Amino acid sequence: PTTGVLYKEDNYVIMTTTHKEKYKCILPLVTSGDEEEEKDYKGPNPRELLEPLFKQSSCSYRIESYWTYEVCHGKHIRQYHEEKETGQKINIHEYYLGNMLAKNLLSEKTPTKNIEGQRTPYYPVGMGSGTPCSLRQNRPRSSTVMYICHPESKHEILSVAEVTTCEYEVVILTPLLCSHPKYRFRASPVNDIFCQSLPGSPFKPLTLRQLEQQEEILRVPFRRNKEEDLQSTKEERFPAIHKPIAVGSQPVLTVGTTHISKLTDDQLIKEFLSGSYCFHGGVGWWKYEFCYGKHVHQYHEDKDSGKTSVVVGTWNQEEHIEWAKKNPARAYQLQADGTQTVRVVSHFYGNGDICDITDKPRQVTVKLKCKESDSPHAVTVYMLEPHSCQYILGVESPVICKILDTADENGLLSLPN
Repeated sequence: PTTGVLYKEDNYVIMTTTHKEKYKCILPLVTSGDEEEEKDYKGPNPRELLEPLFKQSSCSYRIESYWTYEVCHGKHIRQYHEEKETGQKINIHEYYLGNMLAKNLLSEKTPTKNIEGQRTPYYPVGMGSGTPCSLRQNRPRSSTVMYICHPESKHEILSVAEVTTCEYEVVILTPLLCSHPKYRFRASPVNDIFCQSLPGSPFKPLTLRQLEQQEEILRVPFRRNKEEDLQSTKEERFPAIHKPIAVGSQPVLTVGTTHISKLTDDQLIKEFLSGSYCFHGGVGWWKYEFCYGKHVHQYHEDKDSGKTSVVVGTWNQEEHIEWAKKNPARAYQLQADGTQTVRVVSHFYGNGDICDITDKPRQVTVKLKCKESDSPHAVTVYMLEPHSCQYILGVESPVICKILDTADENGLLSLPN
């Protein structure tokens, strides 16, 4: 059993299948040493951990359909909209949602916020003295910036919400807090359930055996022609999802372990390049859908009014190649051994829906970048709008890592060898 997971013989359930097969399943008792770790912690407090972010004067941005939010850490929060008209100067409509307070007291208790259904600890930073609010007798706007731990983040703005009139909450993802046990990111634990067949029941349920036979049939097209090659590599190439573990005199079945094989990775890449596997991302009002070689959509789903969708760009290979003649389709990174590898590939998607501001079709440059992660389904999707209805869509995923080096001079990707 895994460290921190305790199994007791008296903590079990009897499971009966549709074929009247009976199994005794021992359930895990999850224990944790988190509280002890918090007591023993002698490192920097959360304010000290965030100090490098405050000192380097960095800013994070969140672009929504109309407003752009700017959080300059340790300084201010600004909400603004730029009106760009040809031949005229840029008009900026802006509000300051708060400026850094002289003192932020360090609370002994660690507050939490419900984020995506999980109580998440955060470190609050108060901001006041913002732009006067006419709806509240010209009282200055104020905000609370909530910093939460996320090990793979880059200080992104997760959300901006007006909780009461002219009072705001801004959630920031940062890796800096993750070294503190009170703020550490904890994935939901997945613990094995051990099932043991009772007298008169087979080691594996009939339905499970049938499922494994179906999986075996699906694997046949990927096998080598020679039977001896198949037998010698079967265990290596197709690790069993369910493996028996001997406990006492009877075998025990482990349930719940998943394995994503190389074949699954290759299939995912094929589906991505064919446009059938699409990436989705974005937080807040607008979400984004990117289907390689097909389109980029921006959409909002509402349970009452349904789905509102905007075509940001559609794929046309000839248009992209013309674009690539004037713009770099590949960006390189110099490795320690002196070789160059492709770091980013850029693609042009034009002919989107007509923009109300410019009366021209929307267009987007999609930048594909490698994202190192244990999960092939991990993806980061974000959108910028440097000019009205001219977008940049950033897409980062482990799927992209394996195909970046296949990019030709126009940045077009293909299946790796």
